[in-house]
Amino acid sequence: MIESLKSRLIQIFKNHSLPRWLVLFIDMSVVFFAFLIAYILRYNFEVYSFSSSVALRQAFIVLVVYTVFMLLFQSYAGMIRHTTLQDTYKLFFSSTVALVVLISITLVCRHYNWIETNFNLPMSILLIHFGAVNVFLIFFRVLVKMFYEFAIAIPRDRKGVLIYGSGDVGLTVKKVIESDPKSEYKVLGFIDDDRKLQGKKVKGSPVFSRKVLTKRFISAKEVKAFIIAIHNIASSRKKEVLESMISLGCEILDTPSFDTWLNGQLQVKHLKKVALEDLLVRDPIKLDLSRIEQGLKGKTIMVTGAAGSIGSEIARQLTRFQTGQLVLVDQAETPSYYLAEELKEKISAHKIKIIIGDVTQQANMEHLFRKYSPEIIFHAAAYKHVPIMESHPHEAFRVNVGGTKILTELAIKYRVEKFVMVSSDKAVNPTNVMGATKKICELLVQAQSRRNDIKTQFVTTRFGNVLGSNGSVIPMFKTQIEAGGPVTITHPDITRFFMTIPEACQLVLEAGFMGNGGQIYVFDMGEPVKILDIAKNLIKLSGLEPGKDIKIIFTGLRPGEKLYEELFSEGEQPLPTHNPKISIAKVEDNDFDSILLHIERILKSLYNKSEEDLIGDMMDFVPGYRTISSSVI
Repeated sequence: MIESLKSRLIQIFKNHSLPRWLVLFIDMSVVFFAFLIAYILRYNFEVYSFSSSVALRQAFIVLVVYTVFMLLFQSYAGMIRHTTLQDTYKLFFSSTVALVVLISITLVCRHYNWIETNFNLPMSILLIHFGAVNVFLIFFRVLVKMFYEFAIAIPRDRKGVLIYGSGDVGLTVKKVIESDPKSEYKVLGFIDDDRKLQGKKVKGSPVFSRKVLTKRFISAKEVKAFIIAIHNIASSRKKEVLESMISLGCEILDTPSFDTWLNGQLQVKHLKKVALEDLLVRDPIKLDLSRIEQGLKGKTIMVTGAAGSIGSEIARQLTRFQTGQLVLVDQAETPSYYLAEELKEKISAHKIKIIIGDVTQQANMEHLFRKYSPEIIFHAAAYKHVPIMESHPHEAFRVNVGGTKILTELAIKYRVEKFVMVSSDKAVNPTNVMGATKKICELLVQAQSRRNDIKTQFVTTRFGNVLGSNGSVIPMFKTQIEAGGPVTITHPDITRFFMTIPEACQLVLEAGFMGNGGQIYVFDMGEPVKILDIAKNLIKLSGLEPGKDIKIIFTGLRPGEKLYEELFSEGEQPLPTHNPKISIAKVEDNDFDSILLHIERILKSLYNKSEEDLIGDMMDFVPGYRTISSSVI
């Protein structure tokens, strides 16, 4: 019975709300009839003791005065179901000012002996009317709010949440959760670092210190989730807060920035699970924007592998600058289409050219160079999946090395100003085919940069894994967790360097306009992170317990997989740049003429070689290359 009534009330509130003009009309009616009631009360219900016509005329005068101040203070403007103390203040203030004005009018009439006019209002009736109006208007609002609160009363099976931050954003989150009948959460209180608020209540909810957050407290309060509701929080502080919460086994949600709220309104569905990136946060990157802007302004820029994780983010970053045309090359048609639609919201559509093409097709690439005359190239097209490339060394060499060779030669031929290649930390002392091909690409780009009489400046950028890239371990873990596990890890001690995709691509742009070409720029990846720790944190961020809710199993190292990655080879010396996040790998001198000839010979006879012969050629080419089976990592 009660649930049926609540359901019907919810439908009424969902489908109907009183418009402002109707609220004003109701308030005016209350003012008018309350004055007549005040007359009747004043004369002890003896209606024949006063002139009804005078009472009606005076009621209209009172109505006009009250209406003026209702309009002026907009006491009718708020939604009745969400009436707050501030709305009550407005109501009381407007009626008080109206009373003062009416008393003033009466005193003026009596001072000038205008006793017989309708403006000579009885003081007692004005006071009775003032009390009655406030009671009726406030009661009307409270009654509607009570029905609404009854209708949305939180069922017992909702998840208890604590909101971190009791400021404006936190209060908004609380209001949204409590006003959404479909919300799966109920607010148990706030967490705030402000000692002045701790132990008190904000909007009826208690405020706790982070120090009380223990597993015992969480169990006693039946807390199932935390919601981060502070927007101006520093990255390092946010990381600290998350680390204090993640071990408690609760789901952690984040409040999106204001610009993502639908029509400026936050909804429960906007609350998103905290990303792993927040736990691997580093200091914000400071870019030399003027140098980048100067290098990109008005230029035609080609991005290869543009639909991939790195290429697409480079394209997004480029929209920040006053570039000319963006020529975005990739084999994948559907991701390319989606990228184009996304970029059209940021820059003019005529500046974007989506090209479906293969960087290993010489004729196709030359056609593009002739047609678009690119001035800057960001080369991110490559096969990068280590186990797959281990089984397909011919394709890895054809695409990664062959594609780079074609593009670098065309860049020289068509006098491209800048060629920036995206490399990998797997190129350092490689133990797999993918890493070996990337190392050969680095040698190839360096060899091209040392050719005489060329205009093109060649730059190589080297960095480790990026969080959330296509084919990386993070999306795989998330999929496994959503499926209920198990989460598979190759080895309990395996570590990797990680940075976010935007962070990596910002540094690619920065490095692209350093020096005069020929350098290998290596990015500061921070400290290596254990893959096991990442898996555990992802499970905890989902509100689950590793080993209990989600099992973790170890499958053994895959072909070509290292336990750890490196950023510099043994023979490379790191040199600083003006950006502390970027170093130069000073490499040993090589016979670069022979490098180009060696690559050419392998490519010409590529498919006449067995896998063993091709890998042997790459080992001869890259002295540091050794397979996992030939060494202990």
